[in-house]
Parts: sequence; C-alpha cells; structure tokens
Amino acid sequence: MRHVHRRARRAGAALAALLTWAGLLAGAAGCTSGGSGGGGVFDKPPSREEIIRISPADGSEGVRPGERLSVRVPGGRLESVRVVRSRDARRTPVPGRVVAGGSRWEPADGRLALAARYTVDAVAVDGRGRRFARHATFTTYVPRERFIGYVAPENRSTVGTGMIVSLEFNREITHRAAVERAVRVTAVPAVEIRPHWFGRDRLDFRPRHYWKPGTRVTVALRLRDVEGAPGVYGLQDRTFSFTVGRSQVSVVDAAAHTLRVHRDGDLLATVPITAGAPGTTTYNGKMVVTEMLEVTRMDSRTVGFGGEYDIPDVPHAMRLTDSGTFLHGNYWAPEDVFGRTNVSHGCVGLRDVRGGGAHTPAGWFFDRSLVGDVVEVVRSKDRKVAPDNGLGGWNMSWRKWKAGSAVK
Repeated sequence: MRHVHRRARRAGAALAALLTWAGLLAGAAGCTSGGSGGGGVFDKPPSREEIIRISPADGSEGVRPGERLSVRVPGGRLESVRVVRSRDARRTPVPGRVVAGGSRWEPADGRLALAARYTVDAVAVDGRGRRFARHATFTTYVPRERFIGYVAPENRSTVGTGMIVSLEFNREITHRAAVERAVRVTAVPAVEIRPHWFGRDRLDFRPRHYWKPGTRVTVALRLRDVEGAPGVYGLQDRTFSFTVGRSQVSVVDAAAHTLRVHRDGDLLATVPITAGAPGTTTYNGKMVVTEMLEVTRMDSRTVGFGGEYDIPDVPHAMRLTDSGTFLHGNYWAPEDVFGRTNVSHGCVGLRDVRGGGAHTPAGWFFDRSLVGDVVEVVRSKDRKVAPDNGLGGWNMSWRKWKAGSAVK
C-alpha cells in the first residue's frame, strides 16, 4: 500500500508541474497576442536610446567638425532640447530649433567647434504618450596645427584715409575661399569693400576709393575652427574696429625735389626734399604710411645693399614699403641738397637735426601724419611700387583688385 501511495504522490506532482508550465505558456501567448491589459513578462518598454537618438553618439571622442549634431525622435516628438558647449573654461548654450513636426532638433550653426565638450539633454514623448529623457556627451577633435592672422591696423586706432586692412597669416592658406568667408569688413557710413589675396598668406581689404574722413570700420575675424589648409585650423574669433581721421595725401615730386602736403583737399604746405639718387631711385606710385618711429636704425645690409651706410639714430622715420622705403628726417646730408638734388638710397629725406627737431621740416611733417596716410611719388626714374610691397594696393585698378578674391 505504501508503494501505491508514493506512486500517486509522484503522479500528482507531475500533473501540478504540467499545469504550471501550461499556465506560463498561456501567459506568454497572451503577451504576444497584442492584448492591452496584461503587461506580461515580454512586454518590455523601449529604451530611451531607441526613442531619443543623438548624433554624434554618447561618449564619442575626437569628433570631426564636418559631422552633424542632431537629436531625433522617430515616431514621437521632442518636448525640449538643451545643448551646452564647454571650451576654454566657458560654457555656452548652443542655439537650435525643433523641426519636422517636432521629430528633430538641429543647431543654428551646423559646424561643431573644435576642442570642445558637448552636453545634450533631451526630453521626448513617444507614439504611446510615454515620456523619456536622455543625457549624452561627446568631445570634438583637438587639432595639433593652428593658423592665425596678424592684422593691421591696430584696434581702436585713428588712421589716414588710405589705410588698407591687411591680414598676414602664419601659415600658407590653401582653402582661401573658406578663410575669406570667415573675415567680414564693414563700414559706417556703408561703402563697398572687397578682398584681394596676395599669394597664399596675405589677404587685404579696401574700398574702391580712399575712405571718407570719420568712417568707422569694423573687422570681424571668425577664423576659429575654419580649415585653412589640410589639418590646419584657425584660432581667432574676435572683432576690432578703427576710425578714419582727416584726409591727408602728400605728393613727392622727385624731379622738382618737393613734398606737397594736401589736407582735406587743400594745399597745406610745400616742403623741400631729397629723393633717390641715380642708381638707387625711389619707387613711383601710391604708398601708405604703415609705421611711425621717433628714431630708428637704418642699415643698408638689411635692404639688399652692401655696407654703404649704417645710421643708428634716424629721426622721424615713416615706413612706406616692406622693402625698406621710408620718408624720414635727414641730419647728415648738407642742407643745400634739400629741394635741389636727389642723394638718397631710395628713401625720401626731409631736413632734420640729430635727435629730431620739433620745428624742422621732418618734425613738422611727422607731427601732422598718421599711419594710413598716403604718400604718392611721381616723376621718379623708377618703376611703380608693387601692390603687395607694403600697402601698395591703391596702385591696382578696381577691376584687378576684385579679381583677386577667392570667392567667385
């Protein structure tokens, strides 16, 4: 009898197990039937990564600037998106907007900043009304090579009407159109301003004619993260401005040995000078004062001559070309050469005294000049100065100047 009872208990246990498995299978079948009431064991809600899709992916490193930042919700809608860029110890909100009926967010500026950490916080509702939130971060590429532009004139300076905005880059620029688009030069009152490239490392801007006195010029450099050459990105993001002062254009007549100074259209004075001697004549053409030095050293070896001169204390020196043409005070030549004979090595000399005299012709002219003033040389037995020698761009026609833009 005991064996019969044991067999009965084992049969009952087996039947109970069979019924339990049958119930689980029935429950599973109920989950897959699409019924709305159960919420069974296989009714797993979608993940927030599936609902809110962020690109670049969370945790990405070294993201290149060409990649797109986007937040998408297929089959749902975004309630809010907040993106913050951290760079140089500064946190900056990234502006953007929700488009495509609420299914996508895109930034106002599609280009990612370099060497930055981005944080994305998004809240969305899926097609069944369920709310999801997602937090993601990624970092962008840190370039090894950068380029910058050295700019003239100086910020907040007052300059002459012939000033040309000039940027000299520390690296060769092969993507010239991209760099050109990142520089904006504007003026009040408004005037057409055009760029011109000299080679691959210099970009100048000027209007068709000299600036009007009182004009305020603003230069915006948006070069940061702009690729100027393969793998070489810009560093600068700054704005500066300068003001155009009174008009002063002076004409050096090398044959008459005179300097005629015109202020606001009127002849202010005629000053005797000495220009370049035969064999070392002065360039013809329009030149712009780019530097003013109370005293400087002039060594003939630095401008391609031999040891003809080395003067340690040239007074009232104003640079006109990069190649070494100056208008300066001269105390070593006999007084009777001024207004009569050309004896210099290509510079324009005005009578002065050692140390620079305030009431000499050179001192008088220096005190009434500004960086950006125009000095035009005529009737010299030499060629015209090259447009890229100093700020010689005024010697180029407007048509040729505009043709030097990389943006067509």
